[in-house]
Amino acid sequence: MTELAWQKSTFSGGGTSGECVEVAVATGRIHLRESDRPREVLTTTPVHWAAFLRAIKTGDAGPS
Repeated sequence: MTELAWQKSTFSGGGTSGECVEVAVATGRIHLRESDRPREVLTTTPVHWAAFLRAIKTGDAGPS
C-alpha cells in the first residue's frame, strides 16, 4: 500500500493514550484504522461508507 496521509478523528480527545480512529482517503477508497493498531486497515468505497454512516444515524445498523 502506498504511503497514506492519516488524520485523527476529532472525537479522539487528542490525548496520548493512542486510542483514536484515523482515516485516510486515496485513489477513491477510504481507509480506517485504530492508532494503536496501525497495520490493521479497513478499506471501503465512499458509497459503502456513506451507507454505513446513514445506517448508524437512522439506527438501522444495530441488531434487529
